[in-house]
Amino acid sequence: MASNQIAADRPEIVIQSENVNVYYGDFLALKGIYLDIIKNKVTAFIGPSGCGKSTLLRCYNRLNDLIPIFRLEGLVTYRDYNLYAKDVDPVQVRRRIGMVFQRPNPFPKSIYENIAFGARINGLKGDMDELVENSLRKAALWDEVKDKLKQSGLALSGGQQQRLCIARTIALQPDVVLMDEPCSALDPISTLKVEELIHELKKQYTIVIVTHNMQQASRVADRTAFFNVKLTEGGNRQGYLAECDRTEVIFQNPKEEATMEYVSGRFG
Repeated sequence: MASNQIAADRPEIVIQSENVNVYYGDFLALKGIYLDIIKNKVTAFIGPSGCGKSTLLRCYNRLNDLIPIFRLEGLVTYRDYNLYAKDVDPVQVRRRIGMVFQRPNPFPKSIYENIAFGARINGLKGDMDELVENSLRKAALWDEVKDKLKQSGLALSGGQQQRLCIARTIALQPDVVLMDEPCSALDPISTLKVEELIHELKKQYTIVIVTHNMQQASRVADRTAFFNVKLTEGGNRQGYLAECDRTEVIFQNPKEEATMEYVSGRFG
């Protein structure tokens, strides 16, 4: 086989963690993480509470920087750029690597301005009407709100608000979309709509999702990373990555017994 064919078959790594340790003060919360995030795939982070899923997710767009006692050792790269290099602007990182939070958090503005305001303050130019419509269409929300764009985003249902927040995130034209338990506050029908949306979005974006819902991980993720915890000598819960593989492998034939116990509901 030609070398260029081998290169073509190799998945493209967008974000890479190499021997990452995360500290809060003197406490080592997450230890020794090696993990690749693959382009145009959905990667799910699963594991018991306190295992560091959301901590690692927030390392990817430097949101943990907002915690004064946070410290990271090791290397986190985005397309081979060191995300924690001294000359890297965290604001620019967050434009390329967007975040959708656990609870919908629309701005207290109109549906239109939720999209346009975020785009404007981030310096995006061009036809704002077109940007708003395209973003809402990508978030599968346009047909539901096109006749009430001047109404407050806060007047939407919870599921619609979450899709509005997704539209606001993708309006900034990111490369990666991080989702921290995006359906935990939603009803089953709204959850299904968001999951269907994730399947569509991965055609254009690389997605990482934290979820406690095993069925959701099995439905939406191409790859699943199982994080676990161990007690340190001081009695603290320290997170680590137990294994990562294709989702069907993690759920049907994982390497670690603890992984099988977790995905089958025997602990966690």
